[in-house]
Amino acid sequence: MNATKKIGEILVENKLVSPDRIEEALEIQSRSPYQALGRFLVQLKYVGEKDLQYLLDTHNKRQKLVDILLKHKMIEQDDLELAISMSNEEKRPLMQVLLNLEFISKETAAKAVSIHFDLPYFDLSEMTIPFRPALINSVKPQFAKRNKIVPVGLSDTELTIAAAKPLKKVDIDQLESTLKLKVKTGIATPESIEELQENLYSPGKALSGKAFDGANTMLETQLDQDEQENEEDDFADTQVTEKDSVLVKIVNQLIHDAYLSKASDIHIEPYPGKQDVVVRMRIDGRCEVYQRIHYKYRHALVSRIKIMADLDISERRRPQDGKINFKKYGPIDVELRIATMPTAGGLEDVVIRLLHTGKVIEFDKLNFTPRNKEVLQASLKKPYGMVLVVGPTGSGKTTTLHAGIATINNPQVKIWTAEDPVEITQAGLRQVQVNPKIGFTFASALRSFLRLDPDIMMVGEMRDKETASISVEASLTGHLVMSTLHTNSAPETITRLLDLGLDPFSFSDSLLCISAQRLARKLCENCKVIESPSQKDLDELIVEYGGAEVFCKSGIDKESVRIGRPVGCELCLNTGFSGRIGIHEVLECTDAMKDLIKYRPKTSDIRELAVSEGMLTLKQDGIQKICSGLTDIHEIRRVCM
Repeated sequence: MNATKKIGEILVENKLVSPDRIEEALEIQSRSPYQALGRFLVQLKYVGEKDLQYLLDTHNKRQKLVDILLKHKMIEQDDLELAISMSNEEKRPLMQVLLNLEFISKETAAKAVSIHFDLPYFDLSEMTIPFRPALINSVKPQFAKRNKIVPVGLSDTELTIAAAKPLKKVDIDQLESTLKLKVKTGIATPESIEELQENLYSPGKALSGKAFDGANTMLETQLDQDEQENEEDDFADTQVTEKDSVLVKIVNQLIHDAYLSKASDIHIEPYPGKQDVVVRMRIDGRCEVYQRIHYKYRHALVSRIKIMADLDISERRRPQDGKINFKKYGPIDVELRIATMPTAGGLEDVVIRLLHTGKVIEFDKLNFTPRNKEVLQASLKKPYGMVLVVGPTGSGKTTTLHAGIATINNPQVKIWTAEDPVEITQAGLRQVQVNPKIGFTFASALRSFLRLDPDIMMVGEMRDKETASISVEASLTGHLVMSTLHTNSAPETITRLLDLGLDPFSFSDSLLCISAQRLARKLCENCKVIESPSQKDLDELIVEYGGAEVFCKSGIDKESVRIGRPVGCELCLNTGFSGRIGIHEVLECTDAMKDLIKYRPKTSDIRELAVSEGMLTLKQDGIQKICSGLTDIHEIRRVCM
């Protein structure tokens, strides 16, 4: 009886999935006919991989290759019968006969095999493979070539491999045990697998520029020799110098890979004893382990970076900071900010920030809600006053300011900017990089700007009372002043500036608006699922928004709410997220707010008035973006109080 039942019916009978979810998966499958229903149920996390495979085997539900070829019109009936006859006579595999006769293409054969084993099909020529050291080193070249597999994706919990045919269970168990990761398999053509193996494992193929040729192979060879030594010298790491050719290529490759991965920071973390140096990278706001380097290189690695940044390599007892123009060392034009910190055991950590000098993002692409966009744009069009963008380090404040400036940048206005460093360039701006070491601070730059006939001034950051006071004075004398500040919310910014010692009367008269922001990871457009929330999830959203009454005033229809859910695919490295979006809190300095500021109010009083005048808190703005399918509640909770 089970032979006549479909896999969906069997799953429902075993209470592994509901009929509604079967219908949802069938709807998605209709747009991808080469994928089996079970594959979508696994991707949607409605059923576990092991449960699905067990049912397929026990109920004999694996489709035969012959049926697959005919069902999906991959071959004509007459051609298939001829191939089957020849396969029986010559005692050769049917697929090999079909390929030899050119009745099917190699891609079609791989698709048929993927459906037979209920695994996804990977078109490696269309996939973006991240050439990361962690990915390259996840599977040994010998093992990959012997089993005709290649790694194509790596996350914190999962390794994705492309294979000509599924690995044996014992091999998968061995991989999972060694890597402490789950292994996900997809089917690809043998030729595309061999081509990618060549790119991944051949010296110099995975990297661009002579500075990187052979770095992986040389390092692997060196470390293999180290592992073969029976007795290791406790002081062997002092024998490797910062001029070592392998080390130079390791550092260059590390920065190169971080740039390609769009990482914002590289964290180099040495440990005492014979523990490896851990290298982590911050990508889309989250740190992930990227590579482990043999402990023998720990001192020389730090010294090499210090030399590149013109720091004192003999000083290991105090923090240092510097900059590197990487164009001198490799094919990438990127500026690096270096900070070192002494740590336990006589070691030093290094953090490298990559300053991606780039183009201005369009203001309309900053994900402002209509009200916030209107308030900020109106403030930017005022002839004088002060506009502040606040938030923690790395929250996109400078990006927002430059996007705003771009909307008012024209030949009729003179705009000066003081930045540290100049990360984004715009034609028409006169941009200055401050240098506190020689006394050229933000405050001194602002004073000089006032003698240069400016209309608009932007200061990179208000770090002290002097800079803040000059900004207020400039905004009261006919100039539009923009700046950033490190505070947690818009209402707290007012309290912070008053605590610095600003005159509340002058400050209240100069302030136009404050925009606080955070960056949350954006759901991957390729694999996210949009669905109606459960009643429990909807109730939680309403409570976190501020209650049913406040939620009703937001204009969001409870009945039509649809939220996005991360799934994970090869394009987002199975994280379910790709890129980031802004979460904003825009406080407008109305007449009522100006009057309140003059009395040095508490933060709670400022927030209460701002909310009553229409301000959305960071959490509320984030929930609106959840209801727009841009991110999920876990991301908003992570970045918002």
